[in-house]
Amino acid sequence: MIINYKVRIMNLNNYEIIYILKPNITESENLTLVNQYKSLIKKYGGQNILIQHKGRRHLNYNINSYYDGIYVQINYTASSNLVKILEKAMRLSEDIIRYITIKNNHIGHIQI
Repeated sequence: MIINYKVRIMNLNNYEIIYILKPNITESENLTLVNQYKSLIKKYGGQNILIQHKGRRHLNYNINSYYDGIYVQINYTASSNLVKILEKAMRLSEDIIRYITIKNNHIGHIQI
């Protein structure tokens, strides 16, 4: 008896997601959201997670009547399925006013 196993190779890519929180979010609420997204990334096989808090910044134009926002950047390595799951979680969050995911093809850092 011969058993054929199909091996599915997951193609992992480097992603960067930046999201903007409402300006009235407290530091503890911010950390709760970051930990929630970090655990979501780990749960679905994400690796090399790097989180950077960019702080409160003035927006160039108002978004939903907000002129300021708290920026958070998350870099990670994962499959494209995780991107869809993470973006859906951010879309359903009332604390996030905007987000964007960028696929990084280059691993190197650019210094300005």
